[in-house]
Amino acid sequence: MKDSSGSVELGRDSHASTDTAGVPRPDRWSWLRVTGSVGPLGIAISVLWLSIIVLLPLAALTFNSFSDGWAGFWDAVTAPAALDALRVTVAVSVIVAVLNVVMGTLIAWVLVRDDFPGKGVVNALIDLPFALPTIVASIVLLSLYGPQSPIDIQLNATQPGLVVALAFVTLPFVVRSVQPVLIEVDIEVEQAAASLGADNWTTFRRIVLPTLAPAIISGGGLAFARAIGEFGSVVLIGGNIPGETQVASQYIQQQIEVDRPVSAAAVSVALLVIAFLTLLVLRLFAERATRKEQDAQ
Repeated sequence: MKDSSGSVELGRDSHASTDTAGVPRPDRWSWLRVTGSVGPLGIAISVLWLSIIVLLPLAALTFNSFSDGWAGFWDAVTAPAALDALRVTVAVSVIVAVLNVVMGTLIAWVLVRDDFPGKGVVNALIDLPFALPTIVASIVLLSLYGPQSPIDIQLNATQPGLVVALAFVTLPFVVRSVQPVLIEVDIEVEQAAASLGADNWTTFRRIVLPTLAPAIISGGGLAFARAIGEFGSVVLIGGNIPGETQVASQYIQQQIEVDRPVSAAAVSVALLVIAFLTLLVLRLFAERATRKEQDAQ
């Protein structure tokens, strides 16, 4: 609208305001505005579904773990048997993650850079642990490494047996994290480094590895997070020996069988915290790597 001098008066935006100098100020409620293609209804459905299958069960589990108060929760988590199970679980899972980081990266390299008969079959077998019931994996491993081992290698009721079982179910996380990144690596840069006299190890360490590092760390973290909660693949070959091969998931089952649901819930919450912190660190690392890549561009 025009005033008496004929100048135009700007209308005040409903979502923003201006200061005395006429500089627009961001609306304090702008973070509440919904943007995107699905709209408020799509977001509401997503949040509802996430709440039903994730948030509500986790909230119920946490509530049950504190049924006897903080003191009861702490006593359940710090019980000697619980600490032993958590110690075995974390230690074996770290070993498995490191092992799969090395072997998974090597397998991804072979699948991307090499051609050989049966490559398609090997590539399909990588995803087999995703589809195969983990209890079946435990039966197969027990048949191969149990008391009646056809190759005379007995790993049942030992920590190496746990490592083999958990490595089997977590290997795809590393391979499938590294493989697509390796496909996108510019081979011409490696060829240029080789033409300048760099050997294969120097080229990999100085050129390829920095590019693969985020994917390797992400795959290793996912493998660790999966390993700490695994049950089916270790239930037979592990032996469930307290303090030696009993993992946290087996300890939780044992507490339920002896009618100690609070102890089972408390140790479950401890596993959830470990897994959540692992995934949070991976998320922060991925965001940092993305920012560095954007800054480099």
